[in-house]
Amino acid sequence: MTTTTNDPTIILIGGHWLGAWAWDAVLAHLDADRCRAVAMTLPGLDAADPERASKTLDDQAAAILEVLATLEATDQPAIIVAHSGANAPVSLVLDRHPELVHRVVWVDSGPAAPGDAFAPALPEEVDELPLPPIDALAQQASLEGLSAADLERFQARAVPQPGTVLREPVELTNEVRREVPTTLVCCSMPAAQMLELARAGHVMFAEVANTAHLEVIDLPTGHWPMWSRPRELAAIIRDRARGTQGSGPDDLRAQRS
Repeated sequence: MTTTTNDPTIILIGGHWLGAWAWDAVLAHLDADRCRAVAMTLPGLDAADPERASKTLDDQAAAILEVLATLEATDQPAIIVAHSGANAPVSLVLDRHPELVHRVVWVDSGPAAPGDAFAPALPEEVDELPLPPIDALAQQASLEGLSAADLERFQARAVPQPGTVLREPVELTNEVRREVPTTLVCCSMPAAQMLELARAGHVMFAEVANTAHLEVIDLPTGHWPMWSRPRELAAIIRDRARGTQGSGPDDLRAQRS
């Protein structure tokens, strides 16, 4: 792989139930484009860890910060790509050390607001939440573009999400996090609709309206574009890493707020 010392390192972080394996197809395209990229398995989502169910949001944020600190020590800027439920630990990272992140790319996701919790009513006795059956999952998120093989792999490799991570509120206090350059890749909801909801103050998109340097891109597909449209997603990530914008596939539409 040919990269220069100052090329950003792309850190890929999957959402609930996902480990580094979820990014295999995207990594293949980024590698072909000579991008420096790594995929993370967050604490709590490593099937081999016997204590994974006890992991917390702090544990996950600390793991990301450890990678960022290593990059900082070698003078490598970092771009974080966060899918879906990875928004909670990544929002903590942006709050605690925004200076370590060159750009954040949210994939069918977005920044968490102070006090947000994914499942605050989840009973304390629930240690972990397994992937729902596919028919139930389809009621929660769009499966558009996923093949039978994709779904089979998802079911086979998904790791139950730690209950503590789902219940914990995200404590955010540093408004500098809103200054980090931000790209939102909208997949299961059109960008125009998401922006309209953000401007209207919808609770799920409240932080989008507060983001200082925002770029919004449509990548029409389901909630897991790393499987349904990996080439196009990799192109978006590659262009942000190289400092170019709006130069992805022709069917992508970029707009700024």
